[in-house]
Amino acid sequence: MVFSKRLTLWYLHNKRDLPWRKTHEPYQIWLSEIMLQQTRIEQGLPYYYKFIEAYPTVFDLANAPADEVLKLWQGLGYYSRARNLHETAKYVAFELDGKFPDTYKGLLKLKGVGDYTASAIASICYNEPVAVVDGNVYRVLSRIFGIDTPINSTPGIKEFKALAQELLDKKDPATFNQAIMEFGALHCKPQNPYCDTCPFNEKCLALKDNRIKELPVKLKKTKVKNRYFNYLVFDLDNEKTILEQRTGKGIWNGLYQFPLIETEKLSSENELIKLDPFKELISDQHYSLELYNEEPVVHKLSHQHLYTRFWLVNAQGLEERSVSLEEVMNYPVPVLIGNFLNEYLPDDYK
Repeated sequence: MVFSKRLTLWYLHNKRDLPWRKTHEPYQIWLSEIMLQQTRIEQGLPYYYKFIEAYPTVFDLANAPADEVLKLWQGLGYYSRARNLHETAKYVAFELDGKFPDTYKGLLKLKGVGDYTASAIASICYNEPVAVVDGNVYRVLSRIFGIDTPINSTPGIKEFKALAQELLDKKDPATFNQAIMEFGALHCKPQNPYCDTCPFNEKCLALKDNRIKELPVKLKKTKVKNRYFNYLVFDLDNEKTILEQRTGKGIWNGLYQFPLIETEKLSSENELIKLDPFKELISDQHYSLELYNEEPVVHKLSHQHLYTRFWLVNAQGLEERSVSLEEVMNYPVPVLIGNFLNEYLPDDYK
C-alpha cells in the first residue's frame, strides 16, 4: 500500500492534462490507447484530436471508408493499428450495438487489443482491478525492485505482470495504472531520470547498486534488414501519375505508392531498365527516365532500413492506370511517399 500511495500522490501533483483523462467512455479510452501504442503522446495527441473530430462515436468510425481512415492515420506509423482500429469499430458498432465489452477478458477478444490495452480500458472505464504493463511500467518496476529478467522474454512478461498486479491499488486501479505509466514517462525516464527527487529513491535497488542505465534488460532485437526501393514516378503530361495499392502482410498494407521495383542493392539506370519488372511496366513504349535523388532517402522502420530512390518517368499509353495529380494527395500513402509528394508536386496540387 505504501508503494501505491506514494505513486498516487506523485501522480496527483504531476500528471499531464490529457483529453482522455477527462472521460471514462470506452470509445475515447480505446482510441487513445491504440494510438499511443509504440507512439509518444506528443506525436499521438494531434491525431487523437483529428480522429475525435472526424469520428465522434464508434458508429462514425465504423461507417468511414477504409482509405479515409488510413489517410487520417497517415504519418503515425504501424498501420496495422489503423486497420485493426477500423475493423474493431465495425464489430463494436454493428455486432455489439456500439457497446464495448465491459470486462478484461471480453476486451481481449477485440482485434488489435492485447493484454496492455485490455487492462487499461477495463481498469479506467470499469474499475476492474487488472494491472497494466507497458514499457514505462517495465522500466519503473525493474529499477525499483532490481529485476534483471529480460522484459521481452516469456518469464519476464509473467514476472512483471504478477508484480504489477500485486502492487495494484485494487480499490482505485484506474488511478494507479495511469500513475505508474505517467511516472515512467515523466520521472523514471529511459535517459537521465530524476533520481534525486524520486519518491522511491530510498528503496530503489537500481539506484543503490548504480544500475540505472542497465535496467530494464531487453533481449537483443532482430537484426535490421536493408532493403532497396526504386519508385517509378510516372509523369503523364504533368497532369496524371500512377499509384498502386500495397497488398499482403508486409509493411504498409492497404496504403498507396508509386510502382515499386525492389532490388538487392542500389541500382544504376542501366541495371534498372534491364530488370523484368521494369520491362513489364514500360513495355515497348518510348520513355525517358531521370533519377530524382542520387543520394537515397533512408527510411528507418523497426527492423528494416529502406534505401529509396525516386525515378521520374515520362511514358505514353498508360492513361488507363493513371490518377490525376489533383487526386493524389487524397490517397493514404506512407510517410516516405508523402514527403516526396510535398517536395515534388506543384503547390496548386497540395
